[in-house]
Amino acid sequence: MAFVQYLEDSKLALEALNCDSVGYEILRNKDRVFNFLIKDLKVPAAQILKQEALAIGADFALPRDAILYVREFYDGILMLTRAQSKALLKKLKMQPFGLKKVAQDLESHLQFQCITPKIMGIINITPDSFYANSRKSCKEAESSLIAMIEEGVDIIDIGAASTRPGSAWVSEEEEHLRLKEILEFIKCEKLNERVILSIDTYTPSVARKCLDYGFGIINDITGFSNAKMLEAVKGYDCTCVVMHMQGNPKEMQNYPNYRDLFLEIDRFFAQRIAELNMQNISKIILDVGIGFGKTLEHNCALIQHLGHFLHFGYPLLVGASRKSMIDRITPCDVKERLPGTLAIHLESLNHGASIIRCHDVAEHLQALKVWQAIQNVSLQTL
Repeated sequence: MAFVQYLEDSKLALEALNCDSVGYEILRNKDRVFNFLIKDLKVPAAQILKQEALAIGADFALPRDAILYVREFYDGILMLTRAQSKALLKKLKMQPFGLKKVAQDLESHLQFQCITPKIMGIINITPDSFYANSRKSCKEAESSLIAMIEEGVDIIDIGAASTRPGSAWVSEEEEHLRLKEILEFIKCEKLNERVILSIDTYTPSVARKCLDYGFGIINDITGFSNAKMLEAVKGYDCTCVVMHMQGNPKEMQNYPNYRDLFLEIDRFFAQRIAELNMQNISKIILDVGIGFGKTLEHNCALIQHLGHFLHFGYPLLVGASRKSMIDRITPCDVKERLPGTLAIHLESLNHGASIIRCHDVAEHLQALKVWQAIQNVSLQTL
């Protein structure tokens, strides 16, 4: 009797069938339908895109009144496979009304290859971070550094200025003072040769000093909006984490409000990327800023549709470790939020994240190994 099995992803199944290699390449480009929301298209562009999509077997969904040209601009949803995209992109690149730019954005998104996921451990040399167990003295921070390295963490993100909701900016002098001993320890033990080090800072002089101590990543919650931060990283072969935040830590959670959440974050990233590129910085990581000027609904939407931001072609970082959004879903103290944290982070990986920033390194490394094993299971072993 015939047996029907639903396949979430046909890649492994096609390999298991021992298809001809040429045929496999053709078939695997037909297995997944990609959906893209395209906004603010002029009516002629929308109609052309609709016609061209239908011509190659794809579709572009438009509101009912689009055929009557009631409005000047329309939003629509493009639905197509990778195989169909090749023909469509070729046609759109020859069209007017902004369709060349649409083609470029689609191409960038479809060509992005997600890197192997990495775990970024958190070390806070602060007296007021929202999670008490993450607050470390200099000596405790030294022990945590060694422990995380031995556990197999990929990146360690060190911060000396709390950015929890309601916190005030820390002075430059205080931030330097908190970091002094740990930087000397890192230098003495040559820890920058054993793990990638990241500094969580918005202070230009701190960023520059850490780069001189062998740090490879600058993680700026202000997204390098400060021109002096751009100057600080200029000339260094470093990676810059651009995080989106509405407002500032002290007030960001008072009344988070967006006219269009994704469009506003998109424009922010585009502007910051352009500024960094002007400083010859091409190693960039994007962070949508879970909990930084966002409601629970904003946070959930960003995780569910994280893949939208892959069109920039840069790795995506998600840091929701023990954050209050978990408490709003299922009331619990910060000490009880590890299960919720793992749920959010694994879902983020499913939607395009490739770097997870967390407090609980050992638990995340275990969860990641299990997640990867599930992703890589071969049907030939079943």
